[in-house]
Amino acid sequence: MKTVLPFFYLLFLNVVSSAQTPSKPFPQHVHYSEGVVTPIHISQQQADESVTSFYYNWKHRYIRGNASNNQYYIWTGDATGKYKSVSEGQGYGMIIIALMAGQDTAAQTIYDGLYNYYRSHPSTNSKYLMAWAQTNSFADTDGSSASDGDLDIAYSLLLADAQWGSKGSIPYLSEAKAMLGAIMQQEINPITFSVLLSNAIEPDSRDYFDMRPSDFMPAHFKAFKKVINSQLWDKVIDKNYTLFFLLQKQYSPDAGLVPDFIQHIHSRPGPARASYLESRHDGSYNYNACRVPWRIATDYIVNGDKRSKAFAAKINAWIRSTTEDNPDNISAGYTLQGDDMRKRNFEALSFISSFAVAAMVDAKNQAWLNKLWDYIIGFKLDQFDYYDNTIKMFTLIILSGNYWTS
Repeated sequence: MKTVLPFFYLLFLNVVSSAQTPSKPFPQHVHYSEGVVTPIHISQQQADESVTSFYYNWKHRYIRGNASNNQYYIWTGDATGKYKSVSEGQGYGMIIIALMAGQDTAAQTIYDGLYNYYRSHPSTNSKYLMAWAQTNSFADTDGSSASDGDLDIAYSLLLADAQWGSKGSIPYLSEAKAMLGAIMQQEINPITFSVLLSNAIEPDSRDYFDMRPSDFMPAHFKAFKKVINSQLWDKVIDKNYTLFFLLQKQYSPDAGLVPDFIQHIHSRPGPARASYLESRHDGSYNYNACRVPWRIATDYIVNGDKRSKAFAAKINAWIRSTTEDNPDNISAGYTLQGDDMRKRNFEALSFISSFAVAAMVDAKNQAWLNKLWDYIIGFKLDQFDYYDNTIKMFTLIILSGNYWTS
Protein backbone atom coordinates (compact mmCIF):
# COMPACT_ATOMS: atom_id res chain seq x y z
CA MET A 1 0.00 0.00 0.00
CA LYS A 2 1.38 3.39 -0.98
CA THR A 3 0.56 6.57 0.90
CA VAL A 4 -0.55 9.07 -1.71
CA LEU A 5 -1.49 11.94 0.61
CA PRO A 6 -0.10 12.96 3.99
CA PHE A 7 -2.82 12.45 6.55
CA PHE A 8 -2.79 16.02 7.86
CA TYR A 9 -4.19 17.02 4.47
CA LEU A 10 -7.19 14.80 5.10
CA LEU A 11 -8.14 16.99 8.04
CA PHE A 12 -9.24 19.60 5.52
CA LEU A 13 -11.26 17.30 3.32
CA ASN A 14 -15.03 17.41 3.51
CA VAL A 15 -16.73 14.55 5.28
CA VAL A 16 -18.29 12.19 2.78
CA SER A 17 -21.99 12.65 2.25
CA SER A 18 -22.77 9.18 3.58
CA ALA A 19 -21.49 10.01 7.07
CA GLN A 20 -24.17 9.83 9.72
CA THR A 21 -24.85 12.34 12.48
CA PRO A 22 -23.38 10.86 15.68
CA SER A 23 -25.87 9.92 18.38
CA LYS A 24 -23.40 10.62 21.18
CA PRO A 25 -21.16 13.50 20.09
CA PHE A 26 -18.20 14.49 22.23
CA PRO A 27 -18.42 15.73 24.96
CA GLN A 28 -20.93 13.45 26.67
CA HIS A 29 -20.36 14.22 30.39
CA VAL A 30 -21.36 10.75 31.48
CA HIS A 31 -22.80 10.03 34.91
CA TYR A 32 -20.44 7.35 36.14
CA SER A 33 -21.21 4.82 38.88
CA GLU A 34 -21.87 6.01 42.41
CA GLY A 35 -18.75 7.18 44.19
CA VAL A 36 -16.64 7.62 41.06
CA VAL A 37 -14.72 10.90 40.95
CA THR A 38 -13.22 13.00 38.18
CA PRO A 39 -10.80 15.93 38.53
CA ILE A 40 -12.66 18.76 40.28
CA HIS A 41 -9.99 21.47 40.49
CA ILE A 42 -10.74 22.41 36.87
CA SER A 43 -14.02 23.12 35.12
CA GLN A 44 -15.69 20.60 32.84
CA GLN A 45 -15.04 22.94 29.93
CA GLN A 46 -11.32 23.03 30.74
CA ALA A 47 -11.23 19.25 30.91
CA ASP A 48 -13.02 18.92 27.56
CA GLU A 49 -10.70 21.44 25.95
CA SER A 50 -7.63 19.57 27.21
CA VAL A 51 -8.93 16.33 25.73
CA THR A 52 -9.79 18.00 22.43
CA SER A 53 -6.45 19.77 22.12
CA PHE A 54 -4.48 16.60 22.74
CA TYR A 55 -6.74 14.62 20.43
CA TYR A 56 -5.97 16.75 17.38
CA ASN A 57 -2.24 16.56 18.09
CA TRP A 58 -2.49 12.80 18.56
CA LYS A 59 -4.56 12.41 15.40
CA HIS A 60 -2.12 14.46 13.32
CA ARG A 61 0.81 12.37 14.53
CA TYR A 62 -0.53 8.84 14.55
CA ILE A 63 -3.38 8.40 12.06
CA ARG A 64 -1.99 7.76 8.63
CA GLY A 65 -3.35 6.21 5.50
CA ASN A 66 -4.18 6.06 1.86
CA ALA A 67 -6.82 8.47 0.63
CA SER A 68 -7.39 6.55 -2.60
CA ASN A 69 -8.67 3.36 -0.96
CA ASN A 70 -9.87 4.73 2.38
CA GLN A 71 -7.56 2.69 4.54
CA TYR A 72 -6.12 4.30 7.63
CA TYR A 73 -3.93 2.86 10.35
CA ILE A 74 -2.40 3.89 13.65
CA TRP A 75 1.28 4.48 13.10
CA THR A 76 3.24 2.93 15.92
CA GLY A 77 6.32 5.05 15.41
CA ASP A 78 8.27 2.03 16.59
CA ALA A 79 11.80 3.08 17.51
CA THR A 80 13.25 0.01 15.80
CA GLY A 81 11.44 0.76 12.57
CA LYS A 82 10.31 -2.88 12.46
CA TYR A 83 6.56 -2.36 12.55
CA LYS A 84 4.42 0.25 10.85
CA SER A 85 1.25 -0.77 12.65
CA VAL A 86 -0.05 -3.31 15.16
CA SER A 87 -3.57 -4.52 15.95
CA GLU A 88 -3.23 -3.18 19.50
CA GLY A 89 -2.90 0.35 18.14
CA GLN A 90 -5.67 -0.21 15.61
CA GLY A 91 -8.02 -1.13 18.45
CA TYR A 92 -7.04 1.86 20.56
CA GLY A 93 -7.50 4.19 17.62
CA MET A 94 -10.89 2.84 16.58
CA ILE A 95 -12.27 3.32 20.10
CA ILE A 96 -10.82 6.82 20.40
CA ILE A 97 -12.21 7.93 17.04
CA ALA A 98 -15.69 6.59 17.81
CA LEU A 99 -15.74 8.43 21.14
CA MET A 100 -14.51 11.71 19.63
CA ALA A 101 -17.18 11.81 16.92
CA GLY A 102 -19.04 15.09 16.84
CA GLN A 103 -16.01 17.01 17.98
CA ASP A 104 -14.29 15.57 14.92
CA THR A 105 -16.67 15.86 11.97
CA ALA A 106 -14.52 13.45 9.94
CA ALA A 107 -14.71 10.73 12.59
CA GLN A 108 -16.89 8.25 10.71
CA THR A 109 -14.82 8.56 7.56
CA ILE A 110 -11.66 7.92 9.55
CA TYR A 111 -13.23 5.11 11.54
CA ASP A 112 -14.36 3.35 8.38
CA GLY A 113 -10.85 3.69 6.99
CA LEU A 114 -9.41 2.13 10.14
CA TYR A 115 -11.95 -0.66 9.82
CA ASN A 116 -11.01 -1.21 6.17
CA TYR A 117 -7.34 -1.53 7.11
CA TYR A 118 -8.17 -4.06 9.84
CA ARG A 119 -10.20 -6.16 7.41
CA SER A 120 -7.43 -6.01 4.80
CA HIS A 121 -5.03 -7.68 7.24
CA PRO A 122 -6.86 -10.79 8.47
CA SER A 123 -5.29 -13.47 10.58
CA THR A 124 -4.65 -16.85 9.01
CA ASN A 125 -7.22 -18.68 11.13
CA SER A 126 -10.06 -16.17 10.89
CA LYS A 127 -10.89 -13.34 8.54
CA TYR A 128 -12.57 -11.55 11.44
CA LEU A 129 -9.43 -11.36 13.57
CA MET A 130 -6.50 -9.14 12.66
CA ALA A 131 -2.93 -10.16 11.89
CA TRP A 132 -1.11 -8.63 14.82
CA ALA A 133 1.60 -6.57 13.04
CA GLN A 134 2.54 -5.09 9.68
CA THR A 135 5.98 -4.15 8.43
CA ASN A 136 6.96 -0.92 6.71
CA SER A 137 5.93 -2.52 3.40
CA PHE A 138 2.49 -3.34 4.88
CA ALA A 139 3.19 -7.06 4.83
CA ASP A 140 1.88 -9.03 7.80
CA THR A 141 4.71 -10.31 9.98
CA ASP A 142 2.79 -13.56 10.37
CA GLY A 143 -0.81 -14.68 10.34
CA SER A 144 -1.39 -14.82 14.08
CA SER A 145 -3.58 -12.43 16.03
CA ALA A 146 -3.07 -10.52 19.29
CA SER A 147 -6.10 -10.90 21.52
CA ASP A 148 -5.98 -7.41 23.03
CA GLY A 149 -6.16 -5.75 19.63
CA ASP A 150 -9.10 -7.89 18.57
CA LEU A 151 -10.99 -7.21 21.80
CA ASP A 152 -10.66 -3.45 21.37
CA ILE A 153 -11.59 -3.57 17.68
CA ALA A 154 -14.71 -5.61 18.51
CA TYR A 155 -15.68 -3.15 21.22
CA SER A 156 -15.14 -0.23 18.86
CA LEU A 157 -17.62 -1.77 16.43
CA LEU A 158 -20.26 -1.71 19.16
CA LEU A 159 -19.47 1.95 19.79
CA ALA A 160 -19.68 2.65 16.06
CA ASP A 161 -23.11 1.01 15.89
CA ALA A 162 -24.30 3.07 18.86
CA GLN A 163 -22.81 6.21 17.34
CA TRP A 164 -23.85 5.94 13.68
CA GLY A 165 -26.10 2.92 13.33
CA SER A 166 -25.50 -0.01 11.00
CA LYS A 167 -27.45 0.99 7.90
CA GLY A 168 -24.49 2.53 6.10
CA SER A 169 -21.77 0.91 4.02
CA ILE A 170 -20.43 -1.03 7.02
CA PRO A 171 -22.90 -3.06 9.12
CA TYR A 172 -21.04 -2.40 12.36
CA LEU A 173 -23.25 -4.53 14.60
CA SER A 174 -23.22 -7.67 12.47
CA GLU A 175 -19.45 -7.27 12.01
CA ALA A 176 -19.06 -7.02 15.77
CA LYS A 177 -21.09 -10.18 16.30
CA ALA A 178 -19.02 -12.08 13.75
CA MET A 179 -15.84 -10.89 15.37
CA LEU A 180 -17.06 -11.84 18.85
CA GLY A 181 -17.86 -15.33 17.63
CA ALA A 182 -14.31 -15.69 16.36
CA ILE A 183 -12.85 -14.29 19.57
CA MET A 184 -14.81 -16.71 21.74
CA GLN A 185 -13.84 -19.63 19.53
CA GLN A 186 -10.17 -18.82 18.99
CA GLU A 187 -8.98 -16.46 21.75
CA ILE A 188 -10.77 -17.66 24.89
CA ASN A 189 -9.56 -20.80 26.64
CA PRO A 190 -12.67 -23.03 27.02
CA ILE A 191 -11.25 -24.74 30.10
CA THR A 192 -9.98 -21.85 32.24
CA PHE A 193 -11.91 -19.06 30.43
CA SER A 194 -8.73 -17.00 30.45
CA VAL A 195 -7.82 -14.96 27.38
CA LEU A 196 -5.33 -16.68 25.10
CA LEU A 197 -2.37 -14.66 23.89
CA SER A 198 -3.23 -15.29 20.25
CA ASN A 199 -5.41 -17.34 17.95
CA ALA A 200 -2.30 -19.26 16.91
CA ILE A 201 -2.29 -21.06 20.26
CA GLU A 202 -3.71 -24.58 20.14
CA PRO A 203 -4.73 -26.94 22.99
CA ASP A 204 -1.40 -28.75 22.66
CA SER A 205 0.63 -25.50 22.74
CA ARG A 206 2.84 -25.12 25.79
CA ASP A 207 1.39 -21.67 26.45
CA TYR A 208 -2.25 -22.80 26.20
CA PHE A 209 -2.77 -22.07 29.90
CA ASP A 210 -0.89 -18.78 29.95
CA MET A 211 -2.25 -15.23 29.74
CA ARG A 212 -1.39 -11.57 29.40
CA PRO A 213 -3.32 -9.93 32.30
CA SER A 214 -3.84 -6.70 30.38
CA ASP A 215 -6.13 -8.68 28.05
CA PHE A 216 -8.71 -8.91 30.84
CA MET A 217 -11.16 -6.13 29.98
CA PRO A 218 -14.27 -6.81 32.07
CA ALA A 219 -16.16 -3.69 30.97
CA HIS A 220 -15.72 -4.76 27.34
CA PHE A 221 -16.84 -8.29 28.15
CA LYS A 222 -20.06 -7.08 29.78
CA ALA A 223 -20.84 -5.09 26.64
CA PHE A 224 -20.15 -8.21 24.56
CA LYS A 225 -22.61 -10.24 26.62
CA LYS A 226 -25.36 -7.69 25.94
CA VAL A 227 -24.90 -8.19 22.23
CA ILE A 228 -24.64 -11.97 21.95
CA ASN A 229 -26.34 -12.91 25.25
CA SER A 230 -23.84 -15.66 26.02
CA GLN A 231 -23.31 -16.84 29.58
CA LEU A 232 -19.76 -17.70 28.54
CA TRP A 233 -18.80 -14.05 28.97
CA ASP A 234 -19.96 -14.25 32.60
CA LYS A 235 -17.57 -17.17 33.08
CA VAL A 236 -14.72 -15.21 31.52
CA ILE A 237 -15.39 -12.27 33.85
CA ASP A 238 -15.86 -14.34 37.02
CA LYS A 239 -12.95 -16.71 36.45
CA ASN A 240 -10.53 -13.90 35.70
CA TYR A 241 -11.55 -11.78 38.67
CA THR A 242 -10.94 -14.83 40.86
CA LEU A 243 -7.56 -15.38 39.20
CA PHE A 244 -6.49 -11.77 39.66
CA PHE A 245 -7.43 -11.68 43.34
CA LEU A 246 -5.44 -14.89 43.81
CA LEU A 247 -2.39 -13.30 42.20
CA GLN A 248 -2.72 -10.21 44.39
CA LYS A 249 -2.96 -12.31 47.54
CA GLN A 250 -0.17 -14.75 46.79
CA TYR A 251 2.37 -12.67 44.90
CA SER A 252 1.69 -9.02 45.63
CA PRO A 253 -0.08 -8.69 49.01
CA ASP A 254 1.30 -5.21 49.66
CA ALA A 255 1.15 -3.58 46.21
CA GLY A 256 -1.70 -5.51 44.60
CA LEU A 257 0.11 -5.76 41.27
CA VAL A 258 -0.04 -8.45 38.61
CA PRO A 259 2.72 -9.44 36.17
CA ASP A 260 3.05 -8.89 32.45
CA PHE A 261 2.31 -12.59 31.89
CA ILE A 262 0.78 -15.43 33.92
CA GLN A 263 1.66 -19.09 33.44
CA HIS A 264 0.01 -22.39 34.41
CA ILE A 265 -3.48 -21.01 35.06
CA HIS A 266 -4.98 -24.52 35.06
CA SER A 267 -2.74 -25.80 37.85
CA ARG A 268 -0.62 -23.35 39.83
CA PRO A 269 -1.09 -19.82 38.44
CA GLY A 270 1.90 -17.58 38.91
CA PRO A 271 4.07 -14.89 37.33
CA ALA A 272 5.82 -15.90 34.14
CA ARG A 273 9.46 -16.81 34.26
CA ALA A 274 12.03 -14.23 33.17
CA SER A 275 12.25 -13.87 29.38
CA TYR A 276 9.14 -16.00 28.96
CA LEU A 277 8.08 -14.04 25.88
CA GLU A 278 9.24 -10.43 25.70
CA SER A 279 11.83 -9.53 28.34
CA ARG A 280 13.48 -10.51 31.59
CA HIS A 281 10.71 -8.56 33.30
CA ASP A 282 7.88 -10.81 32.06
CA GLY A 283 7.08 -11.76 35.66
CA SER A 284 7.01 -8.17 36.87
CA TYR A 285 4.70 -5.18 36.59
CA ASN A 286 6.05 -3.88 33.32
CA TYR A 287 4.84 -2.34 30.05
CA ASN A 288 2.03 -4.85 29.50
CA ALA A 289 0.67 -5.05 33.03
CA CYS A 290 0.79 -1.26 33.45
CA ARG A 291 -2.57 -1.19 31.65
CA VAL A 292 -4.32 -3.45 34.16
CA PRO A 293 -5.42 -0.78 36.69
CA TRP A 294 -7.10 1.18 33.87
CA ARG A 295 -8.74 -1.86 32.29
CA ILE A 296 -10.16 -3.20 35.54
CA ALA A 297 -11.07 0.11 37.19
CA THR A 298 -13.16 0.95 34.13
CA ASP A 299 -15.53 -1.84 35.15
CA TYR A 300 -16.38 0.00 38.35
CA ILE A 301 -16.47 3.38 36.64
CA VAL A 302 -19.11 2.37 34.09
CA ASN A 303 -20.74 -0.71 35.67
CA GLY A 304 -20.25 -0.32 39.41
CA ASP A 305 -18.76 -3.81 39.83
CA LYS A 306 -17.46 -3.94 43.42
CA ARG A 307 -14.78 -6.47 42.51
CA SER A 308 -13.23 -3.85 40.26
CA LYS A 309 -13.16 -1.30 43.07
CA ALA A 310 -11.68 -3.80 45.53
CA PHE A 311 -8.93 -4.78 43.09
CA ALA A 312 -8.03 -1.16 42.38
CA ALA A 313 -8.17 -0.15 46.05
CA LYS A 314 -5.07 -2.15 46.97
CA ILE A 315 -3.12 -0.65 44.08
CA ASN A 316 -4.30 2.87 44.94
CA ALA A 317 -3.21 2.55 48.56
CA TRP A 318 0.20 1.24 47.57
CA ILE A 319 1.01 3.72 44.77
CA ARG A 320 -0.02 6.69 46.90
CA SER A 321 2.12 5.43 49.76
CA THR A 322 5.20 4.54 47.74
CA THR A 323 5.14 7.87 45.87
CA GLU A 324 4.13 9.93 48.91
CA ASP A 325 1.30 11.32 46.78
CA ASN A 326 3.78 12.81 44.33
CA PRO A 327 3.16 11.77 40.69
CA ASP A 328 6.76 12.60 39.84
CA ASN A 329 7.80 9.60 41.94
CA ILE A 330 5.95 7.06 39.77
CA SER A 331 8.44 4.72 38.14
CA ALA A 332 8.22 2.96 34.79
CA GLY A 333 8.07 -0.55 36.19
CA TYR A 334 7.89 -2.39 39.51
CA THR A 335 8.49 -5.78 41.02
CA LEU A 336 5.38 -7.49 42.34
CA GLN A 337 6.62 -6.58 45.81
CA GLY A 338 6.18 -2.94 44.83
CA ASP A 339 9.85 -2.01 44.50
CA ASP A 340 11.05 0.23 41.68
CA MET A 341 12.83 -1.50 38.84
CA ARG A 342 16.45 -0.49 38.48
CA LYS A 343 17.05 2.39 36.06
CA ARG A 344 13.31 3.00 35.62
CA ASN A 345 13.07 6.34 37.42
CA PHE A 346 11.65 8.15 34.39
CA GLU A 347 8.15 9.18 33.36
CA ALA A 348 5.99 6.75 31.39
CA LEU A 349 2.47 7.92 30.65
CA SER A 350 1.29 4.35 30.14
CA PHE A 351 1.91 3.75 33.86
CA ILE A 352 0.83 7.18 35.14
CA SER A 353 -2.40 7.38 33.13
CA SER A 354 -3.49 3.92 34.22
CA PHE A 355 -2.95 4.78 37.89
CA ALA A 356 -5.07 7.88 37.35
CA VAL A 357 -8.02 5.87 36.06
CA ALA A 358 -7.69 3.53 39.05
CA ALA A 359 -7.82 6.52 41.40
CA MET A 360 -11.28 7.43 40.10
CA VAL A 361 -12.99 4.57 41.96
CA ASP A 362 -12.95 6.28 45.37
CA ALA A 363 -13.46 9.88 46.52
CA LYS A 364 -10.66 9.52 49.05
CA ASN A 365 -8.29 9.67 46.06
CA GLN A 366 -9.64 13.04 44.91
CA ALA A 367 -6.58 15.16 45.71
CA TRP A 368 -4.30 12.47 44.25
CA LEU A 369 -6.40 12.32 41.09
CA ASN A 370 -6.24 16.09 40.69
CA LYS A 371 -2.45 15.95 40.88
CA LEU A 372 -2.29 13.12 38.37
CA TRP A 373 -4.47 15.04 35.91
CA ASP A 374 -2.22 18.10 36.05
CA TYR A 375 0.88 15.94 35.73
CA ILE A 376 -0.43 14.05 32.70
CA ILE A 377 -1.72 17.18 30.96
CA GLY A 378 1.61 18.91 31.49
CA PHE A 379 3.47 16.64 29.08
CA LYS A 380 3.60 17.38 25.36
CA LEU A 381 3.08 14.85 22.60
CA ASP A 382 6.65 15.01 21.34
CA GLN A 383 7.97 13.90 24.74
CA PHE A 384 6.64 10.36 24.35
CA ASP A 385 6.08 7.58 21.82
CA TYR A 386 2.98 6.04 20.27
CA TYR A 387 2.28 3.74 23.21
CA ASP A 388 2.41 6.33 25.97
CA ASN A 389 0.61 9.00 23.96
CA THR A 390 -2.16 6.69 22.78
CA ILE A 391 -2.85 5.34 26.25
CA LYS A 392 -2.87 8.94 27.48
CA MET A 393 -5.40 9.85 24.79
CA PHE A 394 -7.64 6.90 25.64
CA THR A 395 -7.54 7.53 29.39
CA LEU A 396 -8.06 11.31 29.12
CA ILE A 397 -11.49 10.55 27.69
CA ILE A 398 -12.26 8.45 30.76
CA LEU A 399 -10.75 10.93 33.23
CA SER A 400 -12.73 13.85 31.78
CA GLY A 401 -16.05 12.06 32.25
CA ASN A 402 -16.61 11.37 28.56
CA TYR A 403 -16.30 7.59 28.33
CA TRP A 404 -19.59 5.91 27.49
CA THR A 405 -20.45 2.29 26.86
CA SER A 406 -22.26 0.74 23.92
